[in-house]
Amino acid sequence: MRLEERRQKIHAIVVDDEPLARSNLVVLLKRDPEIEIVRECGAGMEALAEIRRTKPDLVFLDVQMPECDGFDVLELLGRDIPTALIFVTAYDQYALRAFDAGALDYLLKPFDNARFDLAISRAKERIAQNAKQPQRAERWAVKSAGQVSFVKTSEIDWVEAADYYACLHVGTRTHLIRRSISELEQDLDSTAFCRVHRSAIVNLDRVRGLKLNADGEYEVQLENGTKLRPSRRYRQQLQSRLGIRSSTPT
Repeated sequence: MRLEERRQKIHAIVVDDEPLARSNLVVLLKRDPEIEIVRECGAGMEALAEIRRTKPDLVFLDVQMPECDGFDVLELLGRDIPTALIFVTAYDQYALRAFDAGALDYLLKPFDNARFDLAISRAKERIAQNAKQPQRAERWAVKSAGQVSFVKTSEIDWVEAADYYACLHVGTRTHLIRRSISELEQDLDSTAFCRVHRSAIVNLDRVRGLKLNADGEYEVQLENGTKLRPSRRYRQQLQSRLGIRSSTPT
């Protein structure tokens, strides 16, 4: 029974650049025996690393922090967004952006115990629902024009390298995210996506076919009309993934 209870603990991370604010949240969280605090973070980049490493269920995230704010953390997490994310801030003007970005709740400082308990209740409900639906759609947080929005992995046509960034091509829209293409290749489902060049990854469901050009080079044709030339390094892998055994696709 004790082992089962430990497995059911809700793992939480508290992120705030003000030590007193972190301390107050920790005191409130420790009242709940179902919650285990796995880390306190005082900076956005530190929080980013810890969330990726420990994969917590619940994160309390401050909005305004030096160098990397709460929305930056959310964008950099990509698809690794925690099940229950609660923004905590003294500024009410970020509330709409927070909910648009997928926040479960928005705690405005100062808040009382009743308001905090309500946020915890909502978090527990969300976490319980997620446990029953482990196959939820993957999504990526992208930040542009002062807001954060989500892109479903299944909607991505192809990914293009852009120095230390990557472009997600989704229909007629392009989203720039602060992740390298090599990092994205590790995170994307290898059964659905395939690298065709050092600068490009394609969604295999969007591949209409391969064409052998007059110069003897192959060309990947996507459903949206995009044409990409795979490098020789990745050509055999692509053909295998598409179920093409012949060296010359038709």
